[in-house]
Amino acid sequence: MDSILHQISCPADLKPLAIADLNRLSDELRQFIIDAVSVNPSHLGSSLGVVELTLALHYVYDAPFDKIIWDVGHQAYGHKILTGRRPLFYTNRKYRGISGFPRRSESEYDVFGTGHASTSISAALGMDIAMREKQPRPHVVAVIGDGALTGGMAFEGLNHAGIQNSNLLVILNDNHMAIDPSVGALKHYLPEMTAAVSSLENRRKDFAIILESLKNQGEAAREMAQRLEDMLMPVLEKQSNFFEALQFQYFGPVNGHSIEELVRALNSIKDLPGPKILHVLTTKGKGFKQAEQNQTEWHHPPAKFNSQTGEMLISSNQNPHPPRFQEVFGHTLLELARLDERIVGITPAMPSGSSMNILMEAMPDRAFDVGIAEQHAVTFSAGLALEGKIPFCNIYSTFLQRAYDQLIHDVALQEIPVVFCLDRAGLVGADGATHHGSFDLALCRTIPNLIIASPLNEHELRNLLFTAWQYREAPFVIRYPRGRGSLLDWRNEFEFREPGKGSVLREGKRIVVLSIGPVGVDAMEVIDSLSQTYGPIALFDMRYLKPIDESLLHRAYTEFDAILTIEDGSIKGGLGSAVLEFASDNHYVKPLKRLGIPDYFVEQGSPEELRAECGFDSEGIRKALLELIKKLEE
Repeated sequence: MDSILHQISCPADLKPLAIADLNRLSDELRQFIIDAVSVNPSHLGSSLGVVELTLALHYVYDAPFDKIIWDVGHQAYGHKILTGRRPLFYTNRKYRGISGFPRRSESEYDVFGTGHASTSISAALGMDIAMREKQPRPHVVAVIGDGALTGGMAFEGLNHAGIQNSNLLVILNDNHMAIDPSVGALKHYLPEMTAAVSSLENRRKDFAIILESLKNQGEAAREMAQRLEDMLMPVLEKQSNFFEALQFQYFGPVNGHSIEELVRALNSIKDLPGPKILHVLTTKGKGFKQAEQNQTEWHHPPAKFNSQTGEMLISSNQNPHPPRFQEVFGHTLLELARLDERIVGITPAMPSGSSMNILMEAMPDRAFDVGIAEQHAVTFSAGLALEGKIPFCNIYSTFLQRAYDQLIHDVALQEIPVVFCLDRAGLVGADGATHHGSFDLALCRTIPNLIIASPLNEHELRNLLFTAWQYREAPFVIRYPRGRGSLLDWRNEFEFREPGKGSVLREGKRIVVLSIGPVGVDAMEVIDSLSQTYGPIALFDMRYLKPIDESLLHRAYTEFDAILTIEDGSIKGGLGSAVLEFASDNHYVKPLKRLGIPDYFVEQGSPEELRAECGFDSEGIRKALLELIKKLEE
């Protein structure tokens, strides 16, 4: 039997198909996604859960004239495949390949770039209002999951949309999951609302049957039936849920794995005026048993796997390897929590990714998953700290950007001693531009009262966590990268690291390298290699960006002829900028070269490829040092 999927090059190719063909196509599309992700591990469960919904949307609507916006974008693989990118899908999330998220520069069908949660309703509302004078008027659809709906911005969008002359359709993809299981009162409300809606519909139907029966019992009975209808029907028609209270017309719930039901529902509400919400029930990982049974792990499988059996294809290399920085954080936090009952953990919807789940499992009453709500996480932590708790608030670096005002206004301004652990700092790899932790050093350095640190390795991460616990005089920011460190034996005894004090890793002459964070490990290896030929090169691990170790900077400018700075962060505003400002303030003039993330949005690829592109991998460090050596010799 010929493949239908290979005949689809754009959504218009779906229009002639019958529902039976769409059902067959859904099987092919689901298997294509499984096969592709099995050899190129990436987001799986979310896209499998919306295969039928994706087909139904492109079958009923006329994209790109009609606008479909996928919140976050984890679930958009089917959309990408149906909109002309099937031949390119093998490059998904690879260096210079297609993005793992919707991206406007990649396709006219990606009408809004996503990657962070809870943005779709606001963007869709803006588009719909901007186009309401167009004739014909395009339809605008925002697809948002129940996890992303916990984000405050989604509520802001709903609240505004309810009072606008908007025809916006919001599709609530309800699968009870974000990356980890959804949390919060909304998680409990949606199933209760679903049951209540079904019960109300049944009561309406039963009442209609009773009325019809009475109307057949003579004139007096008909009059009674009419009085009952006039009195009770307004009660039964009254707003029945949260969305209707916000002036949305509510439809559903609909079986999100029935193309026939979805197409019927979408066609029936497509041209209704006013804001609408269609409640769709789906299963994350649908159609792949392992992804359905272990939805968190299969959100993004950690390795290649057999697309038929689900067996992970783990490398046969059994050599021990260093732990991930996330794991060191999780185990160390638990150690500290056992020493001090005041310590609590907070994470916005990333317990497994951040390893906060280690504390959650051991001490569930002392760890809080607040949902996709970074602003709330920061200010909630401030409230905890004011009443004697010691909050360790773990937020991915890219998501701290969403709580920048709270970091300034609710924490730093009031000098509240919250500990911020910024996971995924620096270049994160295949998630690309929306997820790199490029800006935390530069953003945080401008804020008064903050201490900002980055560990060289796992020992230093433990030491900084210990220091943040002990040092309660200011908010404390610790940033560390995604992935593994460099030490197998990582459980060191804790040592206090005085804020504002770095360390000398290598003594040398003429040239000094100033690094912050794990890039110092690469710098050390390069320096040891070059020193055999060119003489000793010094390496200072600055450790703290703020307060910066001015004694080391004075040494750098008085004892050496040239300086190289290295950071896995934005070259604008980070360590290199801080060193130049110090030099200007102290009237120092020396050759200085800065390595870091350039002033553009870096795309996806492996961390090694991206560090090479940005020029601070081992080869980039070597090249920069040789240039400085040559310059000094000249």
